[in-house]
Amino acid sequence: MTTEPLRPHYHQFSHSLLALAILTAAIYLGQDILVPLAMSGLIAVLLRPVEQRFIRWGMHKVIAISLALLLAIIIVAGLAVLLSMQLSDFADDMPKIRQNLTDFFSDAKRWVRREYNVSYRQQEKYLQKAQASTLDSLQSPDTLGFITGPLGTLTLVPIYVFLLLYYRTMLLHFVIVLFSEKHTDRVREVLGEVKSVVQSYVVGLLIETACVAALNSVGLLILNVQYAILLGIMGAILNLIPYIGGLVATLLTVIITFSNQPELSVILGVVGIFLLVQFIDNNILVPLIVASKVRVNALISIVGVLIGGALAGVSGMFLSIPAIAIMKVIFDRVDSLRPWGVLLGDQTPEEAGSNLFRLPKRRRKPKEELAKS
Repeated sequence: MTTEPLRPHYHQFSHSLLALAILTAAIYLGQDILVPLAMSGLIAVLLRPVEQRFIRWGMHKVIAISLALLLAIIIVAGLAVLLSMQLSDFADDMPKIRQNLTDFFSDAKRWVRREYNVSYRQQEKYLQKAQASTLDSLQSPDTLGFITGPLGTLTLVPIYVFLLLYYRTMLLHFVIVLFSEKHTDRVREVLGEVKSVVQSYVVGLLIETACVAALNSVGLLILNVQYAILLGIMGAILNLIPYIGGLVATLLTVIITFSNQPELSVILGVVGIFLLVQFIDNNILVPLIVASKVRVNALISIVGVLIGGALAGVSGMFLSIPAIAIMKVIFDRVDSLRPWGVLLGDQTPEEAGSNLFRLPKRRRKPKEELAKS
């Protein structure tokens, strides 16, 4: 009886890297198809308990899925109506905002002329050059795809969600039969854990977003900032992009507030409110609500967000954290991929009680050995 020789470790490592490279290339090349499908998968997992509740009430599967999807559309539409009401007020004040920004740029030009001896004509040339490059980028086919892409996604996502919920059993059975029967229990365990992680992440993310929107809006209302509710909700939506969205939300809110209320105290108050909300979010809301199941360390999260943005833009940033969490669930249960699961996790060897990375104490040489040397 001959036994199959074990492959060297570097073979397994190279195969893992090759698989990751192929997966990355597939995401980059097929992002127009994969990103809406991934977003639909998250929504389908979120709506699954609602569908189950309707089915338990005696409804047909198609009707239950349709009602769950309709409920989600109504909630999103209500949020869109609320934002549009705020945006209409914002559009009415655009001439005032534009005039305030013009006055600010005039003061900035005078300051640059005085401090750096750059003439107004040279500044105008720089601005015209920047404006021309911006217009060229806005008129490019890539920008057209960026603008029309979300419209197509909004059309595809409800269809994907309905079909994913309808064919859920068949898709799960397909994944199970991909592997031999001896791995059936392990595959079922992984699928159950993936469902639990994704469901808890999406639900926690919605609760966190609602809390951040409320805190932002209340803080801005206390400061008597215009469009407080609009800016608070926009800040919470941008906060869905991990680590980067909070900075963008703060900068955008400061610019809009400055264009209406250029008082330094108000600007500092806005920055202070957003920093306080970010502190509460990162240290209380995220660990308590979101991170209870998604155990991914901060370094991998930041790198994953940047890679997701490079591969698929803003949607890739949003999808990066649940994708990493799913990969960690799979890596932890596959022996050859377990080291990658350790890399993605947030548990250090010290917390795990391992002495693997503890350096041994140097043995002090006796005086006789020191004298001989």
